[in-house]
Amino acid sequence: MLNPLDIIKKKRAEAINRIIGKGYFSTIRVYVGMASCEIAAGSKEVMAVFEKAIKQGLNDVYLSQKGCSGRCNLEPTVEVVEENKIPVKYGLVNKDRAKTIIDKHIKKGQVIEEWTIQ
Repeated sequence: MLNPLDIIKKKRAEAINRIIGKGYFSTIRVYVGMASCEIAAGSKEVMAVFEKAIKQGLNDVYLSQKGCSGRCNLEPTVEVVEENKIPVKYGLVNKDRAKTIIDKHIKKGQVIEEWTIQ
């Protein structure tokens, strides 16, 4: 039987593995707007593009949902946050734009200025 300190150490190691496994320490974070209005505008399909890319080997990227940004006229939105850089928010993102954001911004570091929200 494990003593209390060993139990705590085991639980801590499990928690750390869960955190690392979910990508919380990734250097790139991608947030897809998933408020009800964004879902109606197509954000589920946008999220699916990012999920597929990660499953196919897009590394060091943490993907999550975000709530309402108050910019209904620019939905769906995607925010890309990189270490030591100003976050970039893209508007009117569809499946094709999501693929381009992955290829140009996430993989090559090229911000697509014409799609950004200022």
